[in-house]
Amino acid sequence: MALPADSRLVRRIVRHYLRYDPENPFIFVSALLAFLGIAAGVMVLMIAMGIMTGTQKEFEKKLFVMNYPLTIISYSGGVRRATLKKIRQRFPEMKMSPFYTTQVIARNGEALEGGILYGVDFAKEAAINPIFAKTLKEHNITRPGRYDLITGDDLAMVLDARPGQKITLFFSQYQAAGLGTLPLQKRFVLRGTFDSGLKAYDKALMYTTLGAFHKILKKAPDRYDGVHLYTDDPFGAIKEIKALLPDDADVEGWWQQNGNFFSAMQMEKKALFLVLLLIILVAALNIVSSLLMTVMSRRKEIALLRTLGTTRREIRQIFFRLGVAIGTAGIVAGTLLGFLGIWVLTHFDIITLPADVYGTSRLPVDLLWSDLAMILAGTAVIVLLAALYPAKKAASTDPLKVLRNE
Repeated sequence: MALPADSRLVRRIVRHYLRYDPENPFIFVSALLAFLGIAAGVMVLMIAMGIMTGTQKEFEKKLFVMNYPLTIISYSGGVRRATLKKIRQRFPEMKMSPFYTTQVIARNGEALEGGILYGVDFAKEAAINPIFAKTLKEHNITRPGRYDLITGDDLAMVLDARPGQKITLFFSQYQAAGLGTLPLQKRFVLRGTFDSGLKAYDKALMYTTLGAFHKILKKAPDRYDGVHLYTDDPFGAIKEIKALLPDDADVEGWWQQNGNFFSAMQMEKKALFLVLLLIILVAALNIVSSLLMTVMSRRKEIALLRTLGTTRREIRQIFFRLGVAIGTAGIVAGTLLGFLGIWVLTHFDIITLPADVYGTSRLPVDLLWSDLAMILAGTAVIVLLAALYPAKKAASTDPLKVLRNE
């Protein structure tokens, strides 16, 4: 199907203006800089958004493992077995790991370190905690003793303890000793260590059996300090579980326990997007200046086109499409460079991170399609706005004034 005459004319002139002009090389250089600026801005935005999302997901994965999808906590009296039975009847596929918890001080020789001790059923905990399950498998722990202990790698390193050694734990409760009292203490056997990827957990968390809490702290077997829950749909199940709990208990999701942290990361991501968008805005100014210089240098051609019957609308389309062509080429090139950069960062260890700070030694990059769409949409809007004023300026050229002065 043949194109209308005005469309063919507009396209032909746009192609002509995009070529290198030896008489006006600076105009071509300015357009090239605008193209490179748009491409660089899109590429940097894609990589930055990918790094921010990847880092957030990496922390999310680490915190999810150690914090569990849902956790039932009791404000007084403990979580009763009858409550767990009701939840199990409502959610038969849900995995549960009841626990006790207390603060302790661990000692091995002259080394002391504080931490949090959890009393758990090893089999149930392993079913919902892959880090814990890996530790049981690596150290061949199939039938744990009452006073067996599992700690993080960093805590074991601070205490200079190895599997098989005995570690003394001091509890916050006291016991009678002669005419006074002493902190309650008990020696545990270190059976294994775990590496969660987060130093804060590896240096503070310890696990032992439910029986140890029954014996040492006289915990009631039919009540627990809390319950860790695993479900594929924690967002949908939390309301129903909350309805099954008594007034002295509540349930929290992993996203609530770390809500401030992820809110801060999301705010940083938005702020970074707006700041980096300024790169594209600066490149768009180059499009404006390049088009304005083109208009000024082509005033005689524009006047001649007007006298030959070209309408203002067609002149406006010529320079608008010229700006859009430069911007679109920059967006396409920037997108390709962005994907290339993400691929390189994903497959090669160009940038390494301290694992004890970020939870991973490899730079995590994961660009969401929604972020890519937002980048492309924001860039496209800037390019379209940048092409409007020069196009309007070209269309307002008065052929009589231009030709009269020649």
